[in-house]
Amino acid sequence: MSITYSHRLILPIDSNHYGTLYAGSLLRIALEAGYATAWKHVGPHANLVLRRVLNLECDRPVPIGTVIEIRGAVLHRTQAYLITGLIGAPLQAEQPPWMEALLGFVQVDESGRPQPFPNNLPDIDLPESADNWPQMIERMQKLLRIR
Repeated sequence: MSITYSHRLILPIDSNHYGTLYAGSLLRIALEAGYATAWKHVGPHANLVLRRVLNLECDRPVPIGTVIEIRGAVLHRTQAYLITGLIGAPLQAEQPPWMEALLGFVQVDESGRPQPFPNNLPDIDLPESADNWPQMIERMQKLLRIR
């Protein structure tokens, strides 16, 4: 399993009136990390659009000046749709992740209609790390049943 690492410095423009990461900025940053993860999996011919935010949870405030790390992996794929899982690496030792997300992307053609992925994509395997991947996969499977 290939993990995509995204890093970002949280700036004042990303913050709310409490001096922590604003929810709108969190959505933008998570979308960028999710897209990078999906693009890396599909390759340079990817033409992906966000179809669904299955889940996005921010469990800890992120102060201005923090450099965040988001780990991404493709957890599910069908003919033209895939789901990326994102985990915000703990901000301090002994803390759980500060963020988790599941984002669904669809491969589209020039007219914006779903188009099958190339046949030579890598297999999807559970990431081999101590992160919360098994719990995310279980959550994803439950959420996929909901329309």
